Amino acid sequence: MIPDRQMAVQLVGPDQLRLTETKPVPRPGPTQILGRIECVGLCFSDMKLLHQFSQHPRKSPVLAHLRDEVLRDIPSYVPDTAPTVPGHEVVLRVLAVGDQVGSVTVGARYLVQADFRDLTTTASNGAFGYNFEGGLQQYVLLDERVTIAANGSSYLLPVPDDRSASQLALVEPWACVEDAFRTRERTRIAPGSSVLVVGAGDLTGVELPGDARLCRTASATTPPGFAVVDATAIAPESISDLFYSGNDAAELETLFPLVAKNGLLVIATAGGRFERPLNVPVGRVHYGNIRLAATTSRRFADALSAIPASGELRPDDHVNIVGAGGPMGVMAMVRAIASSSRGSLVEGGVRNPERAAALAQRIAPFARARGVEVRLFNPETETPRGPVDYCFLMAPVPALVQQAIVDAAPRGIINVFAGIPANTPCAIDLDQICAKGLYFIGTSGSTMDDMRVVLGKVIDGTLDTNLSVGAVSGMRGAIDGLNAVRDRTIAGKIVVYPQLGDFPLMELEALVARFPTIGPFLRNGGWTAEAEQELLRTAGGAG
Repeated sequence: MIPDRQMAVQLVGPDQLRLTETKPVPRPGPTQILGRIECVGLCFSDMKLLHQFSQHPRKSPVLAHLRDEVLRDIPSYVPDTAPTVPGHEVVLRVLAVGDQVGSVTVGARYLVQADFRDLTTTASNGAFGYNFEGGLQQYVLLDERVTIAANGSSYLLPVPDDRSASQLALVEPWACVEDAFRTRERTRIAPGSSVLVVGAGDLTGVELPGDARLCRTASATTPPGFAVVDATAIAPESISDLFYSGNDAAELETLFPLVAKNGLLVIATAGGRFERPLNVPVGRVHYGNIRLAATTSRRFADALSAIPASGELRPDDHVNIVGAGGPMGVMAMVRAIASSSRGSLVEGGVRNPERAAALAQRIAPFARARGVEVRLFNPETETPRGPVDYCFLMAPVPALVQQAIVDAAPRGIINVFAGIPANTPCAIDLDQICAKGLYFIGTSGSTMDDMRVVLGKVIDGTLDTNLSVGAVSGMRGAIDGLNAVRDRTIAGKIVVYPQLGDFPLMELEALVARFPTIGPFLRNGGWTAEAEQELLRTAGGAG
């Protein structure tokens, strides 16, 4: 029986969360889907929404794919200042559908791909848990006009009944880590690009598509076919690729904002030195998918040669996960171990000794089975064991970018996974970047393909997403959980079981102390499907 009212967490303004027990449970209209939320993971990305609220790019109105009159017909569409329900890492079970719905089955379970990418907004796209209500409620209303993309595919991914709700809900964040590895890199200028060349660098070996808009400054030496432009007249984020030759720090700081999303910044210093750190918004590597490649030679092709085919580890890479003790850091550790060659070293910086011990307990058996050496160290007192070939930055601290440059081996890769604000300048030593031939890579979010890959690993037993769980909650503890994510007081992921209602936030150790029958079902101190079943049974939320 579907109730009339439910418990829900609502965001009603910047940093204004409210727990209500009287939110109406809507009945689905002809194109709508009513789902019962089985589990939702809390994410640090939720913090950006909490702070920015209506100013968040994904909280703004939808501008494309659906007309205004259609959007007004969807009760869960809540743009701008309308209260929303956060929570985008969700598994749900369909309870009821309208008579025009044909993409889901009543009684079946589904994951939600949170990014509705074809529902564009001014600076982003529509998203579940943002301008469409998310999962921190017991029941959620979806609309098939939203969940079916423009190409006919669905944003709802069917999942089996024989996996725990937490395993499935955590497919989404694990898919974000998967995307960081699976991302495909480009070493060529894309057709139709707008290319700006500054300085006297050598373009030999750089393929220039015939339909590219080729520009150069008056100081640049380039082949025929380039239009001479004044760089000060170029609009921000309007240049697909920037090829810079020289060593003028102030000039390059001015030029960096011209590079558009998905752009390449290629630097060739021709033996010169910048002689001071550059202040550039490195967060755009993560949020804008910008790539940086550099060389000390005159040939831009030498910098391009450092670009890998993908974000995957190379054979025998020495890996360092900066911020390995956090929820996403745990995921990156597991994925790096799974991808490393036998005998390779995967390190992780963890400041908190208790977090380090808990992480070691969970990942040690997996690392032993793979033949991979794992070392956890305190970055306040220790350093990586030798030059690092592949660094994952999982902590959004600008100063850590420069430390990664110092630690990097020649031809090292620095993956800026953490969400350093895109408009925050970071002081980086570009002379070291050029001398070592480093490559900066970064990703944000995931695709449905990434989710399918991770779900496949969960189903075939090669990945247990529960490895990252650190605490559980019902609706009553959800706001405490969000505060814990904000304050980073709990090492692992927090998963909320909305049907548990009044159950508070509890870390696993405290949970076992209160419910001793759950203890035997933990594995190496970690959460399991059996522990989830016992929690739902003892806490009375199985129904």
